[in-house]
Amino acid sequence: MSCSRRPEGSLISYLSDKVKAGGGINLAQGIPGFPPPPELIDILEELADRPVHQYAPGSGDNDLRDILPTLFPNGPARDQFIVTNGATEAITLIYMYLSRREARPFAVLSFEPPYESYRNLPQIFGHPFISFDTGEDFLSREALFRRTIRNASVKIVFVASPGNPLGRVWRRAELERLVELSEEQGFSLIVDGVYREIYFDRKPWLPTDRISPRLFYADSFSKTLSITGWRVGFLAAHPSHLAALRSIHDYTGLSSPSVLQKAIARYLAAHDNGKNYLATARRGVKNSFTMLQTALTKIGFRIPATAGGYFIWAELPEQFDDGLVFAEDLYAQEKVAVVPGIHFSDSGKRFVRFNIARPIAEIEEAAHRITRFVQAGRRSKG
Repeated sequence: MSCSRRPEGSLISYLSDKVKAGGGINLAQGIPGFPPPPELIDILEELADRPVHQYAPGSGDNDLRDILPTLFPNGPARDQFIVTNGATEAITLIYMYLSRREARPFAVLSFEPPYESYRNLPQIFGHPFISFDTGEDFLSREALFRRTIRNASVKIVFVASPGNPLGRVWRRAELERLVELSEEQGFSLIVDGVYREIYFDRKPWLPTDRISPRLFYADSFSKTLSITGWRVGFLAAHPSHLAALRSIHDYTGLSSPSVLQKAIARYLAAHDNGKNYLATARRGVKNSFTMLQTALTKIGFRIPATAGGYFIWAELPEQFDDGLVFAEDLYAQEKVAVVPGIHFSDSGKRFVRFNIARPIAEIEEAAHRITRFVQAGRRSKG
């Protein structure tokens, strides 16, 4: 096996670029392998000849903001939403706003293994980051969590359900307690619901009906409608924060593409908020998950409980001890790109992440190549 030094920048981009340059199967980047709803594309083609190509209102297309509350029964009102350039801008916008509000030094916390933005935003802004391991049950580690919040002066906490890279779905009791703790301990909670519709069995409960001065919500249509390149996301916040958030948005994202917002609004209004498409996409992702999970487990990977999302977070078979070396060698020998776990977590050296939101035939071929690579490594070690 090769000796690998960690490249600069995003390891997702690094491995994905190998596929773009040399071909192969890209299980590194979270790009859906399913086409968007055909009805959505038809609407977009129709709108292309309409006068809808200039700036949208800063807070979002009016039709889209009318639709957003229907996605979250008993949730935020229309005027509590701001449409953004993907969920990444929504999260960054909230982070910038909260950072400006805190007069004293503070730390940021998320849960192991954290999504890349959660740990890199604090680094960009010069704030300490803490990755907290919940174990199998957050409630059993609540006392340690409270001590960590207090001792490290944590003022921002990120949580996603399902998560990325580990598709954990938080139980309602866990999330309800986390919301309560944000009030009790005085930190702001940023809830990321990007994968809320990509679940395997149990639909995630998210606290969108409890938006308070301490709770912020970020989401996107990128994964739910398989349109990651459109960059249409949104946030919801308490009315007390909205004027300031809009002001920052004016000088950062300004507005998401107007024609794309309008196409999404029309599609959702005409197709029951995409209910049928979402059901089909869920089945596709779950089938790919089951197929790859079974194949990986047979060759020695250990996979934590996963209940949704686009990914498998897997611990390497015992004969491998470095996810970056594994990823480099797997691509070199079998042209399959995966992400080393160290991209997400300092504790992730023996982990890799696989994107499962791909067609089943592609997943089957990837599984065949990965199996061949692992079995060859086992023979060479023996």
